[in-house]
Amino acid sequence: MRKSLLLFMIGIFGLSFSQKVPTVLKTSFSKEALHQKLEGEDGKSITIQDILNQHKGKVVVLDFWAGWCRDCLQALPKAQELEKNNPNIDFVFLSLERTKESFDRSLDRFNMKDKDNYWFASGWKNDFNNYIDLNWIPRYMVIDQKSSIAKYYAISPEDPEIQTTINKLLQ
Repeated sequence: MRKSLLLFMIGIFGLSFSQKVPTVLKTSFSKEALHQKLEGEDGKSITIQDILNQHKGKVVVLDFWAGWCRDCLQALPKAQELEKNNPNIDFVFLSLERTKESFDRSLDRFNMKDKDNYWFASGWKNDFNNYIDLNWIPRYMVIDQKSSIAKYYAISPEDPEIQTTINKLLQ
């Protein structure tokens, strides 16, 4: 009886901390989300809208990650493979590091300096992350050529829907 109760409690505890798939899969961004500020590697402020404008007309994969995130680091080789297999796609890396120093160290440590990197200086809870229901990392989103959301929710770069979405957008 005690063993059953213990297994039940472990199961409940595990479920309460598991990643929850959003109930609404959004296809566009709110004005507040688009005005969310991030920092580039150079420390300059930039909005999500500015980032999307830089990639207008291109398919973009947003990769949410952090150097302290074990799941992100385990996914990194597959994310690099996805990027390598899709040279015509723009990849934008959005870091959830806790400090600018950690952001800079992670970019060096994981050979990310030559990529399009930004950092949420405001922290995890902000208008953009709240709008997209960011409750776990890693997380991947595919953005179409008109800056709309084509694939809202993926937790692994191996999710076949990422590549399927990319392929459909490039037709």
